[in-house]
Amino acid sequence: MSDALQSPNVNLLMTLLKVSGKSGQEQAVMLEIESLIKAAGLPAEQIRYDDAHLRAGFGETGNLIVTLPGTVNAPRRLLMAHVDTVPLCVGAIPEIDGEYIISKLKQTALGGDDRSGAAVVLSTLLRILKEQPVHPPLTFLWTIQEEIGLVGARYVDPEELQSPELCFNFDGGDPKSVIRGATGDTHMDIRVYGIASHAGAHPENGVSAIVIVSRAIFQLQEEGWLGLIGKPHGTGTSNIGFIQGGAATNVVTDFVELRAEARSHDPEFRMEIVNAIQQAFIESANTISNVNNEHGSIEFESRNKYDAFALDKSTPVVQSAMNAVTAEGLEVSTRISNGGLDANWMASHGFPTVTLGCGQEFIHTVNERLHIPSYEHTCNIAWRLATEIDS
Repeated sequence: MSDALQSPNVNLLMTLLKVSGKSGQEQAVMLEIESLIKAAGLPAEQIRYDDAHLRAGFGETGNLIVTLPGTVNAPRRLLMAHVDTVPLCVGAIPEIDGEYIISKLKQTALGGDDRSGAAVVLSTLLRILKEQPVHPPLTFLWTIQEEIGLVGARYVDPEELQSPELCFNFDGGDPKSVIRGATGDTHMDIRVYGIASHAGAHPENGVSAIVIVSRAIFQLQEEGWLGLIGKPHGTGTSNIGFIQGGAATNVVTDFVELRAEARSHDPEFRMEIVNAIQQAFIESANTISNVNNEHGSIEFESRNKYDAFALDKSTPVVQSAMNAVTAEGLEVSTRISNGGLDANWMASHGFPTVTLGCGQEFIHTVNERLHIPSYEHTCNIAWRLATEIDS
């Protein structure tokens, strides 16, 4: 424990973990990061915030961006992480327990997702300012609102980043695993309209929106379009994660609202999932009727949350990340993620981005913990990525 407490990297992480900052309320942690950067001597003109929160229409602050000119002529590199946490982390008190950082309060998660990544990026910048090593041009980016849809990365102004060619996102678990791709996600809003009637006196006059929804969900489950989806021509997942409707047991429910998602690495197959879900609700609404042969109806809207991407192992950014992991003495591997990452939107902006883990475990639960040796490995990997020029 004493060795961990003496580590500047761990002390920095503990500082950031103590600051609450769920999605949309990141200003306090951004100001903490900014104050540490200024205390290290960086001129104020090299620290700026963008207007991502204004473009998104929600939140206290935009993304925090720091740019450094290179001491050598080389492609610009970007190091990034998101600073927001899920609401379960609000009020967490971090404490060290052997090789782990945990939340002292058993009712809260820790917030290592992604304060560990934010600390990795910050520790790299602070060390550069202190030691003044040879390095390429560098951009440091701390994003907002990742947990509610990759908002900061989506609305970042690409010109503010000064055209990085190699981008490294720090978020996740195992530092040995280089994430070189991730799935895409489409969000769906479904509104189901029935016909209200008195459920005791004249239920036959009503069309229950709940029945329409139930029939559609049963059909989707039976036909294999919910949960883990595996068809001869494609794979993916879908989930209906929000259902709300009804007000009284003596009224046939005339409105139910649902929110759902579809994920797949294949954008065409992802839209096929969306279409299957939409069609199931349309068929159900057209099938259920009252004694007057009146039917309900649906309104269906979908929007792309983020696109899938996959980088080849031979691309320079993947090779640089793999080389840095190997140099740290770890057995490197690469993988494609089934979850969304800020890297998805960075790729959409034209910046090839890989993601490396920081030792996070059991995220978004009260059992969350942060593996300190893995976090220290990632700090060393980030240092190499920021300062070592590939030959």
